[in-house]
Amino acid sequence: MAAAAYNHSLKSIRQGCGGVQLRMGWDRIVAWLSWRGPRAGKQAVLALMAAGLVTLMASVLLPALELGADGLKFCLQISVAVTAVTLFVSALFIRRIIDDRRQIAESEQRFRRAMEDSAIGVAIVGLDGRILQTNPAFAAMLGYSRAEIEALTFFQITHPDDLQIGRETMIALKEGKIDSFHFEKRYLKKDGTPVWAQLAGSVIREDETGKPLYLVSQIEDIDARKQAEARIAEAETRWNFALTSAGQGVWSLDMRKGGTTYSETWVRMLGYDDGELDGDPDRWLTMIHPDDRQIVADADRAHLAGETAFFEAEFRMRHKDGHWVWILDRGKAIERDGEGRLIRAIGSLTDITERKEAEERRKVSAAMLADEKERLRVTLQSIGDAVICTDAANRVTFMNPVAEKLTGIASGEALGKVLGDVYWAVDEETGQRIGLTRPSAADRHHCDQNARAVLIISDDTRCSIRQMVSPIMNDRDEFCGLVIVFQDFTDARALQRQLAYAAAHDALTGLANRPSFIRTMEELVDRCRLNGGEHQFMFVDLDHFKAVNDTGGHAAGDALLKRVADAIRNVLGPEDIVARLGGDEFAVILKSGAPARATVAARCIIEAIRNLGFSWDGRPHSIAASIGLAPIRAGCGEVDEIIARADAACYAAKAAGRGCVSAAPDEVSKDEAAPLPLAAAS
Repeated sequence: MAAAAYNHSLKSIRQGCGGVQLRMGWDRIVAWLSWRGPRAGKQAVLALMAAGLVTLMASVLLPALELGADGLKFCLQISVAVTAVTLFVSALFIRRIIDDRRQIAESEQRFRRAMEDSAIGVAIVGLDGRILQTNPAFAAMLGYSRAEIEALTFFQITHPDDLQIGRETMIALKEGKIDSFHFEKRYLKKDGTPVWAQLAGSVIREDETGKPLYLVSQIEDIDARKQAEARIAEAETRWNFALTSAGQGVWSLDMRKGGTTYSETWVRMLGYDDGELDGDPDRWLTMIHPDDRQIVADADRAHLAGETAFFEAEFRMRHKDGHWVWILDRGKAIERDGEGRLIRAIGSLTDITERKEAEERRKVSAAMLADEKERLRVTLQSIGDAVICTDAANRVTFMNPVAEKLTGIASGEALGKVLGDVYWAVDEETGQRIGLTRPSAADRHHCDQNARAVLIISDDTRCSIRQMVSPIMNDRDEFCGLVIVFQDFTDARALQRQLAYAAAHDALTGLANRPSFIRTMEELVDRCRLNGGEHQFMFVDLDHFKAVNDTGGHAAGDALLKRVADAIRNVLGPEDIVARLGGDEFAVILKSGAPARATVAARCIIEAIRNLGFSWDGRPHSIAASIGLAPIRAGCGEVDEIIARADAACYAAKAAGRGCVSAAPDEVSKDEAAPLPLAAAS
């Protein structure tokens, strides 16, 4: 029996069996270790030895009892027989004892080899927790040598969180409540890292008293399995969390198990309790909206026929409270029988109600946007202003017919081109190109207007325009392009020029008029006060002009004034300023500040007017001019004072005989009378 228990245990150890098999094998080993030989045989040996001793004593005492020869013979025969039987039985039992000892030695050797060679840890532990003996596998599992680990207790190498399991097991063994144990716990390696192990073992008890002596434990390293289980549990947790967070439910069809099962998220999506929909594989079809059943049926047929790799469909399902929920269903057949019939399938369902509602809102918005876009297109096509739109890359995206006409480029040809290839505007005065590019962050909401732009048309002709450039910004304040609105401003610009010219020039002579001349003179006076410098002012008054008007009429006077204006302009340089102040009065500003040059220029003017040779209706008229000079410089007073001073000098020239030049004094004494008005000189 001991050999059989040993062989069974050895087989269990070498095959690495766990659980019940390991425990059964070690129970037999424990039975082998506890065998002491048959008690009945021991008692029989003692009885025979006692009988032989009695017979021997009887054979010694019989002669003293004076029995008869027959009695003595009979007693001797009995003694010899008993002694022979005793010796024979003793020999048998001695032989049995020798055989038992040999078998025990062989069994002990086999157990030791099994323990030493086992790939699973084996340990013999005292009731106080000390490790009495262990095998190399257990020592290697924890990173100790056998000597090191046999100097420790099980409590020292057990993870602190699992100490209570060992203590409770030890107490139960001592109290006789259990004879074997099987549980999982963590040990601590020599370097302090934990390792999971599975324990299976039995208690060895004394035959006579049943007192527990020690424990025999088998320890299997299950750390890799535990880590794998943890990873699987973690992955399953993440998977379930991901599905729940995404609002996805999972369904599984298994015809062997009798139907379909749904995840908790799936049934809650439709307002049901967990497990309420499990079972009938066709029940979910009855919950689909009637208008969507054909879509689902077609998708299911196509997948089962192998036309699609997956089943996928969007449809409505009835919620438990009656409203409809939009569902995205994706699934796949994962097992079929020999005839191609579906056995197992798995899939997921996602609540896409919000997406569908958003899509519906987008459709409505898109329709409204399309209507608005069409209205805007018709409006832009109909207005009289030219419109060009660009994207963020400054490429043309829209041109209305007016823009096509003004640029000379068709809309179909312009679309997609860089704006500079279609629209080229320059400043009317400077000739510099007007840039139309991405505005800076500060100017993104600013509209740029320009009323003096000139459009260079494709045939190199020019067109005066008035343009407005506005940036297009989206709801995130990002630049999306430009809108250029421009108008043909050629006629208006010409009219503006005419009006501006008329406002600044004398209509008869084309010279600067009095208001324009006064503004120019004020600027010069201010400039002299700030920066210094000097200019000369001339007040020119015609002599004998009244006689021309009286004899020839105003037509003759106007003709004479034009001739005089041309004569004065021809004598002076291009920088000098000539103006008609009114009637026959003219004014000149010499930019060159030398007084000597002013006198020479004045005499040239007088000479030119004298040599006009003016005649009207065949009647010659002798014309002359008187000129008064006054400087323009810092400290010379206001414009009216300068003009009055020159007017007074001109009056002095007339008084001196006309046709001459008179210069005003630099300073006017306080006692001198106030300057005469301009009309007084004439």
